[in-house]
Amino acid sequence: MSHRSGLLAFFTVFAAVAPSAYAQDSTRAEHEAMYRRYADYHPPRGARVHWRMEDGSFWYTSDRPEGTLVYLVDPAKNARSILIDGERLRQALRLKLGHDLPESAIPFDGLTLAADGKSATFAMGDDDYELDLGTYGVIRLRARSGDAPPLRRTQWASPRYYGATADGCCELRSPDGRWIAGEKHYNLFIRSADDGQVVQSTDDGLKDFDWDFDEYFSDVKWSPDSSRLAAWKVDSRQLNSLPIVHWVKQRKEEVEWVRWRRLDEPLERRELFVVDRPSGKRTRIDLGDGSEMLFEILGWRSDGSKLFLLRTDRYSRTLALLEADPATGAVRVVVTETSETFVRSMQFGTLAPPLADGFALLGDEKRFLWLSERDGWNHVYLYGIDGRLVRRLTDGEFPVDRVVAVDEKSRWVYFMAHPDLQRPYDTHLCRVDLDGRHFKRLTVATGQHEIEFAPSKKYFIDVHSSVDRPMTSELRTADGTLLQVLDRDDFASSRDLRWRPPEEFTVKADDGKTDLYGVLYKPYDFDPSRKYPVVEFIYSDFQHVVTPKTFASSFQFYSGAPIKLAQLGFITIAVDARGTPGRGKKFLDDAFGNWGRREIPDHVAVLRHLAEKRPYMDMERVGIHGYSWGGYFALRAMLLAPDVYRVGVAGAGPVRGWVGRPEPGREEYEYSSNLPLAGNLRGKLLLIHATSDVNVPFSATMQVADALIRAGKFFDLIVIPEEGHPLGPRAGYVEEAMRRYFVDNLRP
Repeated sequence: MSHRSGLLAFFTVFAAVAPSAYAQDSTRAEHEAMYRRYADYHPPRGARVHWRMEDGSFWYTSDRPEGTLVYLVDPAKNARSILIDGERLRQALRLKLGHDLPESAIPFDGLTLAADGKSATFAMGDDDYELDLGTYGVIRLRARSGDAPPLRRTQWASPRYYGATADGCCELRSPDGRWIAGEKHYNLFIRSADDGQVVQSTDDGLKDFDWDFDEYFSDVKWSPDSSRLAAWKVDSRQLNSLPIVHWVKQRKEEVEWVRWRRLDEPLERRELFVVDRPSGKRTRIDLGDGSEMLFEILGWRSDGSKLFLLRTDRYSRTLALLEADPATGAVRVVVTETSETFVRSMQFGTLAPPLADGFALLGDEKRFLWLSERDGWNHVYLYGIDGRLVRRLTDGEFPVDRVVAVDEKSRWVYFMAHPDLQRPYDTHLCRVDLDGRHFKRLTVATGQHEIEFAPSKKYFIDVHSSVDRPMTSELRTADGTLLQVLDRDDFASSRDLRWRPPEEFTVKADDGKTDLYGVLYKPYDFDPSRKYPVVEFIYSDFQHVVTPKTFASSFQFYSGAPIKLAQLGFITIAVDARGTPGRGKKFLDDAFGNWGRREIPDHVAVLRHLAEKRPYMDMERVGIHGYSWGGYFALRAMLLAPDVYRVGVAGAGPVRGWVGRPEPGREEYEYSSNLPLAGNLRGKLLLIHATSDVNVPFSATMQVADALIRAGKFFDLIVIPEEGHPLGPRAGYVEEAMRRYFVDNLRP
């Protein structure tokens, strides 16, 4: 071939390839841009309501594209008016501050409306302001004080999640607002909110034997009259220590030792005291040995004469409601639940107000409501305070989630439940009377509903959405009658996202009988004639339902929202396998003794069922990702189903799982470990872990890395220095790394 003919052939090929390459780069850039748009979108929260006790009216804020609006509503008249004109307020603030405000919304938080309705106070920056609602005059009141907020807690990102700090980190304000309790130098103190004077209530605190104010789930309760405080003293000295290495110190590495226990090691010992604020006297509550028990304070009687607690064994086989006498320390068992598998104690919360999820003391304080799964479905029971069952209030093959309100005058109990058998994850407001009759479902729209009742119990606010329908906020009467729509997200019309509604699906589990429900997302420019790689999100533990059920939840996944990843040119899915909550005890009990057996076969079955009728799903390019328990299961999917999952991103995953007693040597416990499976890896795997994680220690990923190296398997690893379990400022880096990993290896 001559030189001239060779050049001609080159330019002919280049002319054919260049437009195609350019088009591909252009499409990729457009996908990236759409991905960023979805990443920047934050769904509105719905109407934030503040009830006015005097006349039954309320005011609420609504975030709109044009700014934050504040409305006043009179439910009795079904009338609404603008309470604060956003533009007038912005003009007033310009005059006061001498410069324009950068935000389009009203830049306040903590708005408080005066009792007479003529003025409002709000915080902006470091100052508090007062607004005259008649003249729109603005007065700067003062710089905000350094007083503690109602409750400050450490974040999981801190390596001191389980450890005490010399300075303390959490404080709890009393109901009357006059006193603030906290811990300092391992001892309990109470500080006056008026003059800042501090009274040290104890002097026997030690390192690792101190007061429970510095854990994320701090469990401290003031009495209703603010005279007494129930608080735990925790002895963790017998626990082993976990080293947290601070690698990036300028001069040299530092090692911090944090008390930490493994699943099969003894619990820390907890003692409950009631501290009398005026005298400083302490009364120890008699909880027995309690060495293998977990406790939670529910709350006080209205007169402070009794304290209610929950007690469960560490493996959740038994659950008991306790009543304690704060004067003598004596304890009485009121009611007990037992199970051959486990009792879901996580359904319980704090005593009213707001009403507890699992325990609600009625107004006469002689009766209480109690949630129990004793027949396989979570239902509401009415008990006398003496522990005798009065009657069962709800029945049927559906679970109750929680009690949200009780109108004793009208004898109605209002609760959230899953009564739609065709859509078992939808939540609806229902009611039944105190005789267990006249059950009625009060909400209609598909999806999930968040309910807030008026103090009078005559009205409620219903904020609802589904994965394919944005948020709507409504005002309804107690019987469910719609009065007016307060707020509606105009997502589809206000943003250039070319949104494609996700597809909800139902397919069979690996057993060929059980229905599993999930959500499938497609890219904005979906073409059914194309082939798309598939990326699955997984979590799959027995504590959480993770498949999106609301519009906002599609955007809010911790380690990468499926709807966002889909815009890069993926088909993304999320599904809850057997052994997860929300569908009754039998469905959940599949996890007991079977950790690691059911989940991956169920997820593989879902993929194959979906692909049978969806030829656009490329089953040769399937990825999976998850964080925490999701990291464990993402890795397990890569190891148990290497012919299905080709690319995986596993963040901060434990080595093994458990439901029941974790006894080394037992077959089911050892089977749950991912380490013996390391030799099965065939695809591309990215492991991610933070070095200061004390929820799932960094050593877990190091053990996985060691097993993979011993098996001769290559993998990728990202180590995040100085971060904890939920990642802090570097979460965006990790999400970007995951995005790149899937794009580079699955080639959408």
